Amino acid sequence: MSGPAPLPTGPLASLTARLLLAFLLPALGFFGLMGSGGYALAHSILEEELGQSLSAIAAATASQVSGERMLTIEPGDDVQGTRTWRNLSRLLGEVQRASGVRRVYAVDTQGRVRVDIGGGLPVGAEVPELARDRRELGRVLAGERTASQVLFTGSDGQLYKTGYAPIRQADQVVGVVAVEGSAAFFGLLVRLSQAFAVASAVALAVLAAVAVLTAQGLARPLRRLMDSALRIGRGDLTTPVPPEPTREIGVLARELEVMREALESRDRQLKLMLAGVAHEVRNPIGGIELFSGLLAEDVRAGSLSEAGGHVTRIQREVAYLQRIVEDFLAFAREQPLARAPVEAPTLLSDACELLAGEAEAKGVALEVDAVPTRLEADGSLLTAALVNLVKNAIQASPSGGRVQVTGRPADAVYAIQVRDSGPGVPPPETERIFEPFFTTREKGTGLGLPLARKIIRAHGGELSLSSAPGNTVFTVTLPLERSSRQEP
Repeated sequence: MSGPAPLPTGPLASLTARLLLAFLLPALGFFGLMGSGGYALAHSILEEELGQSLSAIAAATASQVSGERMLTIEPGDDVQGTRTWRNLSRLLGEVQRASGVRRVYAVDTQGRVRVDIGGGLPVGAEVPELARDRRELGRVLAGERTASQVLFTGSDGQLYKTGYAPIRQADQVVGVVAVEGSAAFFGLLVRLSQAFAVASAVALAVLAAVAVLTAQGLARPLRRLMDSALRIGRGDLTTPVPPEPTREIGVLARELEVMREALESRDRQLKLMLAGVAHEVRNPIGGIELFSGLLAEDVRAGSLSEAGGHVTRIQREVAYLQRIVEDFLAFAREQPLARAPVEAPTLLSDACELLAGEAEAKGVALEVDAVPTRLEADGSLLTAALVNLVKNAIQASPSGGRVQVTGRPADAVYAIQVRDSGPGVPPPETERIFEPFFTTREKGTGLGLPLARKIIRAHGGELSLSSAPGNTVFTVTLPLERSSRQEP
């Protein structure tokens, strides 16, 4: 016989670990998706907004620049401080101060500086940053305003973006105004994302605490149930299963307690039966041993007349021993019911006919009075139960007495009563009369009445006793067949 199955082990075996995973994995996914997705979306929106703002400032500035005059600015004009250079420098400087941008400069179509405010490049120098935005410059020279597609890091370590707009002379693009603006707000976005990460960590910690507390709240009663189940599995059937306040776990605890009580009752009954069998078997075996010894002595002495009597006694003890074994097997065996429609009068008459000879030998009259009713029952088993009741009544009746067997429908049951006029059952014995192996007769096995009750309960009925001197009644109540209940 194999032992109990080993308990699961490993990192996910405990309820706490599983609840932590159940709580934290979705939360991690949610916060991670919200954090990274929200940051990327906010970054994209803010970057696009910055590019549109810078390109709008560049377009407003370019609309105030005369392309014809800008083209007259030559290298060295910034050193000499020519009027045209000063005027354009003043315009771009005012734009820089008013908008708060880092740098504003104007270049011709070849990318050479005409005026650079904030960058410090001389007139005629090429702007290195323009090589990075060739595609954007191509669109500007085609007459559109736009902004650089990527952020770049300045010498101060900050992120910047450039907006571009065309400078026109008549309908021809002759230059470009570039406005560099700081993306300092991305620092705020980073701090916001850090704050979100901290808040997410706090939320995960709270969820972890809730998961642990929930797991402990569930694990404690489940652990108590597990301990109770292990105790029952080890054979401790006397310790009750403690009730639990939680509804679902409470149902498990109640059902486990019902199972424990049933096992305890079955175990107690089995021990009682084994003790009863040992006690009952000891008597006939002792008799067989005694009479076989006497038989051996008579055979050696040649006294065959006495030997015949000993053989008869041995056969009687063997028959009694056989009856004990049969009654024990009948009581211990779980017999499935073969239900079929049975007429109640026939059932009662058959049981009485089997005992007619015994009743006549004792001088006891058997009377049967049954109202016709159809029962759904196992006829052979129910007959055996009634035979035990009628036989018990015959044995209890005095010579010249009578045993009445009646059957009447009442409400939703059919009541069968077996009444005798014997001395009755004393009150102390009334409670024990249905216990296995309890008997007041010298040669009784004490299994007839317990077997009868077992069979009747298997049919969904009940067997009860009321006893007084001269009037002892066993009452059997059996559920009526559905069609019989509907009869008037």
